[in-house]
Amino acid sequence: MSKSLSETVTKYLTDAHAIEEQALQQLRKAPDIAGEPELARVLREHLAETEGHERRVRALLEARGEEPSSVKDAVMRAGGSGFLLFARVQPDTPGKLAAHTLSYEALEWASYDLLARTADRAGEPSVAEAAVAIRSEEQAMMERVDGVFDRTVAASLAETSDKDLKERLLDYLADAHAIEAQAIQLLESGRKMVDLPELETVFDHHLQESRRHQELVEERLDALGGSRSLLKDTALKIGAFNWGMFFQAQPDTVGKLAAFAYAFEHLEIGGYEQLKRVAERAGDAETAAVAERILAEERAAADALTTAFEPAVEATLAKQTS
Repeated sequence: MSKSLSETVTKYLTDAHAIEEQALQQLRKAPDIAGEPELARVLREHLAETEGHERRVRALLEARGEEPSSVKDAVMRAGGSGFLLFARVQPDTPGKLAAHTLSYEALEWASYDLLARTADRAGEPSVAEAAVAIRSEEQAMMERVDGVFDRTVAASLAETSDKDLKERLLDYLADAHAIEAQAIQLLESGRKMVDLPELETVFDHHLQESRRHQELVEERLDALGGSRSLLKDTALKIGAFNWGMFFQAQPDTVGKLAAFAYAFEHLEIGGYEQLKRVAERAGDAETAAVAERILAEERAAADALTTAFEPAVEATLAKQTS
């Protein structure tokens, strides 16, 4: 095994440890603000798994004479605290927390998938085996969260009267419009950063879909007498621009961008799962149908991204060992 490959595995392990630190920061407090018993139970159950993941990654680092990155860990812990503050002040905390958790688990799944592939190429079976095992538990957690959206929407709307339900539906549509604005910005920026045909194809295809998604959401807002939120759209576009600058500065831009895109698709999936249910509760079959259509395309885009993981690892390692 070359020194550069070994260093890449070490770097990915420190990244994984930092991700687990952020997960722990969130999971230790999230159940108390979940606002829905089943979601709280699922979060507490995964806390124990995540503590095991952190220990396992730390042990892998120690076995190679390394230790976690205190800087990466501190930055990620701070990010976890920031999201909890955001979720706590939302009128639909259960739903926002569930969507974020699904997205974060997808980020962990993708990160461990990339780690497993990299370790396999580096000839490090113990790391690859651990990454595959943790990835499996992250996948199971994604499936558990996917199963609680009926409950989180019910909890989020528990105190909403029939009279106010339409206004809440407009809020969810405005959120969806803003997320699509961020998706478009990310896809446009990402397309310029990568030189990998498999990832370019996915980005190009989904960029066209995302533009259409935004149009469909805007049509529903217009039909219901609502409007997009310029503040939300602008804020999320700025966030997407900042993420683009971050990825461009990474030595493994392609792999990190693929993992983040996979996580972002799951943030959208969580949002549309909720929008669909809110529309159904409001008796708006047309909006529910639009959400269902977009949801199918978001899930297909997430699946398509996973086909780019293998060539992304190959491209990253080729660049780092050249």
